[in-house]
Amino acid sequence: MTERQTNVVPLRPRRRATPCPICAKPSTVDYRPFCSKRCADVDLHKWLGESYRAETDEVPDEMGGPPEPADH
Repeated sequence: MTERQTNVVPLRPRRRATPCPICAKPSTVDYRPFCSKRCADVDLHKWLGESYRAETDEVPDEMGGPPEPADH
C-alpha cells in the first residue's frame, strides 16, 4: 500500500498569552499586547503625554525654540 499525500498543515501550538504591559492580565487577540481597549488607550495617553521617552544623543538648543530660518 502507498500512503496518500494530503494538504493538511500540522497546527502549531498556541502561544501563551503574554501579560498586558499596563495591568498584567493576559492579553487578547483583538488588543494585543494589551488586554483591553482601556489599557491600549492608557498606553496611548502615556505616549502622547510624553511619559515615555526614547534615549537620544542630541543636544537641546540653548534657546529651546524652533530653528531660525536661513538667510538667502
